[in-house]
Amino acid sequence: MSWYEVLWRRVSSTTPTPDTSVLTLIGFAALASVILAWPLVRMLVTVCHEAGHAVAATVTGRSLEGIRLHSDTSGLTVSRGAPKGAGMVVTLFAGYPAASLVGLTAAFVAGAGFAVAMVLLLVVALALMLLKIRNMHGALVVLTLGAALGLAVWYVPVTFVGWLAYGLAWLLLLAGPRPVLELALTSRRTASGSDAAQLARLTRIPRMVWIVLWLGGTVAALILGTAIMAPGVLPITS
Repeated sequence: MSWYEVLWRRVSSTTPTPDTSVLTLIGFAALASVILAWPLVRMLVTVCHEAGHAVAATVTGRSLEGIRLHSDTSGLTVSRGAPKGAGMVVTLFAGYPAASLVGLTAAFVAGAGFAVAMVLLLVVALALMLLKIRNMHGALVVLTLGAALGLAVWYVPVTFVGWLAYGLAWLLLLAGPRPVLELALTSRRTASGSDAAQLARLTRIPRMVWIVLWLGGTVAALILGTAIMAPGVLPITS
């Protein structure tokens, strides 16, 4: 059997939904990671954040120049195009909700039984992102993530890949609101170059309005993701 056939068999196979006890353990492990290992989790969130900017820039017709990921867990995505207008607004807006959107997508796809396919899609997305990385640290981060997920797709039993997909979903959904809260608590002067500040200058809509929108979206994604992965926990699922 060729490698392609082996890969297709694994990707097309369905993964069972973990038991409630396993889901609970995965959820608590993700929560503990967000609390106790935030710098590492923050780097993962930044990867999603910058990918969100990159995808939005491409979709709105801007020219994507490059992406940088820094050791302090910050990032920068540079695109060329009109300095004002809808394309720039969408590009700036897309960063903060990106991690929650990826987490919610992972929850949907894993919940449908296609966890291996979901993880493979993440590998492909990281490979495409690598083409636009413009610094060594960023390349190492993306390569490490891509390699780890790629090895899981190829070698790890599909049941455990399902656990991994649920873990990534929980991790990103739980982590999504935290950078928004950090931004909200940052002084206006310190955050003068933030996405919210740039949006405020472009649209004349106060930065706190954008922050509230991001916070509402990330919390809503967490609630919906919880309803998908742990049905019965929230009243909305009854």
